[in-house]
Amino acid sequence: MSDVSPSTYRIGELAKRVGKTVRTIHFYEELGLLRPAERSPGGFRMYTDQALDRIHWIERLQDLGFSLNDIKQFLAAFHAHDTGPESMGALRSFYGEKLAETKDAIERLQTLESELSDSIAYLEACTTCTMTESVDACAACSDSQHSDGDAPRLVATIAAPA
Repeated sequence: MSDVSPSTYRIGELAKRVGKTVRTIHFYEELGLLRPAERSPGGFRMYTDQALDRIHWIERLQDLGFSLNDIKQFLAAFHAHDTGPESMGALRSFYGEKLAETKDAIERLQTLESELSDSIAYLEACTTCTMTESVDACAACSDSQHSDGDAPRLVATIAAPA
């Protein structure tokens, strides 16, 4: 049997390891998102690697668009279940909803990527254009280098009169 205890960190060291301020760690505690594993004989908050994992989990959820209050409410609901399977079901549902939202966001971003690529390709012909008229004439450009003659929406809309 090993007498090796898990690594523990004082709050300043924990903050440094996760790239947060001590005030942020205190705030996570105030919200109930994080708890010290123990207190040292001198009364210092002591944290384990589990705190590191929890902070990284909080960061990932924030990357997904959750506020700290959303995370707090989710944790309260998660711990309110009577059984492990109920809690895991809540977690599965929580992640399932976020996965669906993420897929929708990816689809929107892929559409935007396509529109931007099409606009840039269309605008490449404008770098060799010989028209000397005003920029308003670009909206009606019939330069042969514009393959289909129809400007992409992101180009046509800005060139159109308001």
